[in-house]
Amino acid sequence: MCTLQKQGNLFILTLTGDDEHRLNPSLIDSISSALERITAEATGSSVLITTAQGKFFSNGYDLDLASSDPSSLELMDSKLKLLISEFFNLPMPTIAAVTGHASAAGFILAMSHDYILMRKDRGFLYMSEIDIGLKIPNWFVTLVKNKVKSPVAWRDVVMRGTKLTADMAIEQGIVDSAHHGSAETMKEAIKLGEVLMARKWDGKVYAHNRKVVFSDVLVVLNNEIVSRL
Repeated sequence: MCTLQKQGNLFILTLTGDDEHRLNPSLIDSISSALERITAEATGSSVLITTAQGKFFSNGYDLDLASSDPSSLELMDSKLKLLISEFFNLPMPTIAAVTGHASAAGFILAMSHDYILMRKDRGFLYMSEIDIGLKIPNWFVTLVKNKVKSPVAWRDVVMRGTKLTADMAIEQGIVDSAHHGSAETMKEAIKLGEVLMARKWDGKVYAHNRKVVFSDVLVVLNNEIVSRL
C-alpha cells in the first residue's frame, strides 16, 4: 500500500511494492489516511513528498477490478476526487517525485502536487483514456487545463494520448526538473523540500492561496462530489 516517514518537518509518502500502484479503493483509502496523519502532525514549515517504489508511480485506476465489478469504477472515481481535494487542501507545499510511469489517474495524482520532479532515464506521463477506449472525466480535463500550459498541449495530452518523457513534460510546463535515476530524483526532491521548509510559510495561508490559484479545479471537484451525495 503506502508508508509514511517523517524526517523533521519533511513527510515522505511512498507507494510500496513492485506492482503498478493501481488506484483501487484500498490504495486510495491508504493514501487518504496518510494525509489525515500529515494534516494532524504538520507544522508551519512542513513539506510533503510523494513517491513510489518500482517501475510505476501509478498506472491509474484498477481496470481489472472495474472489469469484474463495473460499479467499482464509479467508486474509485468518487474516492479519487475526495483524495485530490485533500491534496489541494494540505497546509504545506507538496512535491511528486515521479520515478516511474504515471498514467491516467496516476498522472492526475502527480499533477495534484505543487511541484513535479521526474526521473528522465525511465518512465513517462500518459493520459491513456483515448487509447484504451474510456471516456475521460470532466474533472481530469479541468486539472489538465490548469496544469498544462497551452491548448496544443491539452490536445496532445488528452486527444492524442502522447506519452511524455521528462524532457517533453518540462517543455510543456508540467514537470519542474528531471534527473537521472530514482535516487537522484528523490535527492533533488528532498533538497527542494528543504528549500521550501526554510521559507517557514504559514500552512493555512499556503493552503488558502493554492485553493485560490486552482479555484476552477476545486469548483468542478466540489460540484461533482456534492452531486454524488
